[in-house]
Amino acid sequence: MKEALEGGATSIQLRIKEGSTRYMITVGREIRALTRKYGALYFVDDRLDVALATDADGVQLGPDDMPIDIARELTPNLIIGASVYSLEEALEAESRGAHFLGAGSVYPTPSKPDARVIGLAGLEAIVRSVKVPVVAIGGIGESNIVEVLGTGVVGVAVISAVMGAPNAREATARLRNLIDGFISSR
Repeated sequence: MKEALEGGATSIQLRIKEGSTRYMITVGREIRALTRKYGALYFVDDRLDVALATDADGVQLGPDDMPIDIARELTPNLIIGASVYSLEEALEAESRGAHFLGAGSVYPTPSKPDARVIGLAGLEAIVRSVKVPVVAIGGIGESNIVEVLGTGVVGVAVISAVMGAPNAREATARLRNLIDGFISSR
């Protein structure tokens, strides 16, 4: 994580699918300290309780997690993101009060092999249909990040492209350069 932040990551998400709550809190507090040091946002995947216990900036909730409207009632100061896998889910999440959407999977991804792939057309349909910011997820890397950005998303979430790279700092810096180049060309 530190290497990704050094390379220019602007947010980090705690994503632990198996593990005790106590372990997640320990790791989450370490991430919180690092993200503060580097001026980055810190999100927790799926777990509102862990987000609260680690002073996260926000939580990312999927269709089977705590309902967005209830999470907003309980935590009015947290940024609530919704993971969506179709236009219908995107519209529903927006109507329930999501601050932003994590939409995908844009491409097949090793970090979620069973994810439904919506492709660029599905991503673009979501971006055009909602008013909240959309972050693209799933299978994004150096070879396709510019075309993903071209759909109108406000950002991209990556796992394999950084954590699977031989050098996470360099991989993040290359992705960040591609993003910055895209933004400056507009």
